[in-house]
Amino acid sequence: MNPRLYDFAAGTLRLIFVTAFRARAFGTENVPRDGPLIVACNHVSYLDPPALCFCPRRISFMAKKELFEIPLLGPAIAAVGAYPVDRQGSAKAAIKRSLAVLQTGGAVGIFPEGTRNLTGEVVPQTGVALLASISGAPVLPACVVGGDRASKLGQMKVAFGKPIALATAGKATRDDLAKFTREIMSAIQALAGSIGGNS
Repeated sequence: MNPRLYDFAAGTLRLIFVTAFRARAFGTENVPRDGPLIVACNHVSYLDPPALCFCPRRISFMAKKELFEIPLLGPAIAAVGAYPVDRQGSAKAAIKRSLAVLQTGGAVGIFPEGTRNLTGEVVPQTGVALLASISGAPVLPACVVGGDRASKLGQMKVAFGKPIALATAGKATRDDLAKFTREIMSAIQALAGSIGGNS
């Protein structure tokens, strides 16, 4: 990640979101200012990742590998810390990269649903819970509302909840990971409700 480029891009995006979509951010005081952190957000729009520019932490995003094959976009997102995950193959490389970011006290951004959830029927994956289990990092629930109405210049809102931790003694079981995933998604849904959304 190029810190200066990231900060410039985040500042530019905030200006665009506030100007074009009257964007507002809530709960930024809940974001730990340092230490390893996993930011878990809902996903209904292509604007969700850039909308997290309102987070006061630099975030390294796990993104589908196909994005890195797009001219200009691929190099641009890589420069601000994004790294690829193969949704059809092994996620080992992405997990290893995520752990490396967390071990240096960085923040990792992940969308638990793995893809845009336009109908609400996408089943969240347990990757966030697994990463929290391995790293011991807390999970920060985040929510973006209004991105799916951006074409009509509707207002967008971004909210950050209080960090939650996977409470297990020893190695987490599959049931532990599934339960924590449900807890994360419930926290995200509660955030959405608090700012006038339903996803």
